[in-house]
Amino acid sequence: MQNPLMQTIEALAKEKGIEADTIITAIEDAVLTASRKYYKTNENLKTRFNPETGQVDLFAIKHIVGTVENPATEISLKEAQELYGDEAEVDMEIEFPKRTDVLGRIAAQTAKQVIFQKVREAERENVYAEFSNRVGDVQNAVVKRFENGDLVVELGRNEAVLPRKEQSRAESYTPGERIRAVIKGVNRSAKGPQIVLSRTDPALLIKLFEQEVPEIYDGTVMIRGAVREAGDRAKVAVYSRERDVDPVGACVGMKGTRVQAIIRELRGEKIDIVEWSDDPVIFVTNALSPAKVQRVTIVDDAERVMEVVVEDKQLSLAIGKKGQNVRLAAKLTGWRIDIKSEEEKRREVEAQFGALELGDGEANPAEVSAEAQEGIESEPALADADDALQTPGERDDDSVATADDDAAQHE
Repeated sequence: MQNPLMQTIEALAKEKGIEADTIITAIEDAVLTASRKYYKTNENLKTRFNPETGQVDLFAIKHIVGTVENPATEISLKEAQELYGDEAEVDMEIEFPKRTDVLGRIAAQTAKQVIFQKVREAERENVYAEFSNRVGDVQNAVVKRFENGDLVVELGRNEAVLPRKEQSRAESYTPGERIRAVIKGVNRSAKGPQIVLSRTDPALLIKLFEQEVPEIYDGTVMIRGAVREAGDRAKVAVYSRERDVDPVGACVGMKGTRVQAIIRELRGEKIDIVEWSDDPVIFVTNALSPAKVQRVTIVDDAERVMEVVVEDKQLSLAIGKKGQNVRLAAKLTGWRIDIKSEEEKRREVEAQFGALELGDGEANPAEVSAEAQEGIESEPALADADDALQTPGERDDDSVATADDDAAQHE
């Protein structure tokens, strides 16, 4: 039959999700620390847990040497042979038992603190090992309590935190409520909960689409990018690897059933699903949906700047509330987008033409003089050309007169 201490150790290990050997090691370290504080010697102390008795045995280790230099850690060969006979040899170690029942209350309190610390460290290592490879996964959690705006939730047997900056502005929570959030990170040395969750990360949106859309899960449709302003609007760029599959239609679902399930999970956040294209002009045009774009011009390819012209009545829709639509489109595409209405673009072009005409009117005097000289030199040539043009007419008149004279003579 197991002793009560061993039963307690196994129950604690099962509750904390750690190995029983980890707790036994913590107990041995705790007794060793307390013993060093009590005996205050330079002896090489060692502890060993006895599972049969449930006691932690304490020993002073001494090294067998030919000549003793440090009596606290060394023993001569002669003395060792007197204790253990001819079996004792140089370089062997001998254990000398020491009492632990004299450690007292303070030593016991020290041992308790060491045990708690070791168990907490083992728990944290287990949590880090379990969740560090699951960053980016969506997890179900239960709201537990609020701490200075942060939300502490239960994630299985562990606690996780949903910081205020990772909470959507459109959402409110109550204790006991079930939520879905994405694991954003795991802290190894945090004092509070180690697991950090997020409801605003675009990874949550991507994972929700993977869960709701079978074509994304099996790889037929790929998500090439996702951006969010949590609680307000999101944009997702999708691409189909098969010609016969419409990526946008697959994500929307029949009568919008698939995307509506995601919108409900995000508490009414609007989602624009656009088709991805390797042509930046087409991609930017799609990304500005639902606004209709008239034309797109690449202003600076190196700096990734584009100018987009829309109809006057589409300008506010293209820009969005407080610039939200164009801001999300710029994040999604990676291009800086300058949106102008047709009227604004027309005025800009007229101003440019006006500047060009003004520049032509204020010509350089040297250029004017050169043009005048060229005009003078060209006058004789023009005169010759006039004569040449008139010569055929004159010859026609002479021919007519000669024909009249000949007719008169015949008469």
